Amino acid sequence: MAPIRRILRALLGLAAITVVGTLGYVWIAGYTPLDALYMTVTTVTTVGYGEIEPLGPAGRIFTLVLIVGSAGVALYLLGQLAQALVETGLRDVLQRRAMERKLDALSNHVVVCGYGRFGRVVVKELARAGVTVVVIEVDPEKEAELAREGHLFVVGSATRDDVLLHAGVTRARALVVASGSDADNVYITLTARELHPPLEIHARGESEAALRRLVQAGANRAVSAHQLGGLRMAHALLRPSVVEFVELTRPRAGEEVDLEEVRVAPGSGSIGLTVRALEQRVPRLRVVGLKRAEGRMELVPGEDTAVAAGDLLVVIGERASVDRIADIATRG
Repeated sequence: MAPIRRILRALLGLAAITVVGTLGYVWIAGYTPLDALYMTVTTVTTVGYGEIEPLGPAGRIFTLVLIVGSAGVALYLLGQLAQALVETGLRDVLQRRAMERKLDALSNHVVVCGYGRFGRVVVKELARAGVTVVVIEVDPEKEAELAREGHLFVVGSATRDDVLLHAGVTRARALVVASGSDADNVYITLTARELHPPLEIHARGESEAALRRLVQAGANRAVSAHQLGGLRMAHALLRPSVVEFVELTRPRAGEEVDLEEVRVAPGSGSIGLTVRALEQRVPRLRVVGLKRAEGRMELVPGEDTAVAAGDLLVVIGERASVDRIADIATRG
């Protein structure tokens, strides 16, 4: 039984004893209802102001039974309150320690600064794709929500070095700066770039000036949520079929078709194979883009184009086929 239910049961028992005591004194001792209630409360709480009116043997026996019964219920109530406090405190301590251990052991994860409307969408999509995410949120009132959603998190301001380090930014693969303040986002970007120069940083900005400053501060990419939303709506009006196709190919979005990127690992068995050979090995899949290790992108590469280590393949196909080519590219 949950602690809160046990506490409620004890309170109901105490209320029942008060009612029984009041009725008993009215019936046995002939007290008025108010005097009977007063006598019951002073007896149950062991204040001991004495009898309002002299009690006979039956009244005194009833008082003894009332004292014993109320004392038992009171002790049970106190015990349940203490147990609930201990269990809650211990559970919080254990949960925090478990989270600290997980944070200390993390690497190659993504840190998201800010759990507002923008940050929630980013975290949801990353989590759905199987990416480990650590959320930094300054508002302690969101701690319960983050815990309920099962996210790893750090409560504090991402503008502080110790908070970024606590979230493992020096071991992370990427940082998403998504707070609601352009000034904070610029400062977080500067700090993160100083703490971990190779870090990939994606930052949110609200104005053109903020986007420009975020790039100057070290962001690999700066985006405006309002700009992206406006473009998305315009494209939906002008090219609805294209937008529908893009939505259909969102990774892990529910349909059995994915548009995904796959990195060719060193030592992979796919090194040296042509695009045609790869597509023949994995049916119902097409390579629609190939980005060389030096950064050059080839859209719809020719069938005779050979794959090299470090290349990034952009592929589209059924989910099982995408998973298969990812396995080939990484392990051969």
